[in-house]
Amino acid sequence: MALETKLSLRQTQRMIMTQSLQQAIGLLQLNRMELIQTVRQELEENPLLEEELVEAVEAAEEAAGTKAEAGAEEPAAPEPQQEDKLSETDWEAYLQDASDYRREFPREELERVAPEETMTRPRSLADHLTFQLYLSTSDPDMLTYGNLIIGNLDENGYLAIPLEQLNEAPASDSSLPERALRLVQSLDPMGVAARDLRECLLLQLDTLGAEARLARCLITEHLAELEHRNVARLADRMKVSPREVQVALELIASLEPKPGRTFSTEEPRYITPDVYILKVDDRFVVVLNEDGLPRLRVSGYYRTVLTRREQNSKETREYVEGKMRSALWLIRSIEQRQRTLFKVTESIVKFQREFLEQGISAMRPLALKEVAEDISMHESTVSRVTTNKYVHTPQGLFELKYFFHRGVPATDGGLTVSSLTVKDIVRRLLTQEDQGKPLSDQKIVEILQQQGVEIARRTVAKYRSQLRIPSSSKRRRY
Repeated sequence: MALETKLSLRQTQRMIMTQSLQQAIGLLQLNRMELIQTVRQELEENPLLEEELVEAVEAAEEAAGTKAEAGAEEPAAPEPQQEDKLSETDWEAYLQDASDYRREFPREELERVAPEETMTRPRSLADHLTFQLYLSTSDPDMLTYGNLIIGNLDENGYLAIPLEQLNEAPASDSSLPERALRLVQSLDPMGVAARDLRECLLLQLDTLGAEARLARCLITEHLAELEHRNVARLADRMKVSPREVQVALELIASLEPKPGRTFSTEEPRYITPDVYILKVDDRFVVVLNEDGLPRLRVSGYYRTVLTRREQNSKETREYVEGKMRSALWLIRSIEQRQRTLFKVTESIVKFQREFLEQGISAMRPLALKEVAEDISMHESTVSRVTTNKYVHTPQGLFELKYFFHRGVPATDGGLTVSSLTVKDIVRRLLTQEDQGKPLSDQKIVEILQQQGVEIARRTVAKYRSQLRIPSSSKRRRY
């Protein structure tokens, strides 16, 4: 069989994602703070980009409004591919293309729904204990070991290492480390400097005396079984009534298993909405939060460089034109992101108006596809623009993804009910139940069926688990 070499031509089509397209898609997924950081970085890296002052923007918008009222025709935004027309672009007119989503709203209204609060640095657990330690003793050795113990507490207030491993020379009195530990354990908060959960809980019961006898016995002998809350079995083992065990369990539940967490040094996480939904009279108004987001324009100096082509070298022109295309694409991508976010939020308002009016009981099932079809965009675009973004509504602050969830079918074959609404019904049923006869998952299924909701028992169990509500046997009160 002979082998031979041949040349052939074939036409094929492939979709290639350019760097500019990747940037545009990436901007869709950024939340407000990430977008601001990205724009700031581009301002530093691209000399053709400038931040337009607020006063200049307001003047330009006012002039654009006057021009529109007079019936003048605004110039169309340029396309990035028109390289030969880069020098002729009317850049001032370009940024006026956002009037369809950029709305002015009284500043006091936005400040009212999203007040900024200031916080000082919280006092640490070590500071709190050290202050008490120096008030409790003046013995230098006790202070030395006490400070060592405090310095080796973890974030939950537990002693992280054995006493014998404390980084100090052997004490002349062998009981000194243990006495220092007892001193630290007597400080506030109760249960601090314990070596395990059992010791932590027992330290907190020490101040209660005889009334905590049964609780101490349960912790000492049956700690591993307390999680299951099998009151009848524990009562049988302790030779007491179920009511006594229940009271002891409630006392144990009131204790703090992590005494140090109230002094956590973790910085609080603030969520700033990317968009507001405000009720004005009888309608809902969507307002994007653009605080801190720079308005971009192209430097006048570099525009002059492009208009005087014959006075600049080829390398200079190529550099400036490349940066100009990059600047133009960034501006267009940001405007497209903002417009898409605005349209998606407006569509959510249309679908979830009852929720905005009445709350969770009126939430309707909603799929990304429905919003995508409503605004004539691809489903993946809607998914990206709702990722990691928050909206402030009359019902509270929510992630945009919160409004998308599946429905639960109705028993009569009618309209489906939102899974969030069903979960809220389950929560209300369980919080209002007779604690002596708690509702089983099957009983909840029957109640929901009577209300027109077709649901499986395992789904009810899943919702209950998500609500962090234990099973009926663990909820029973004697």
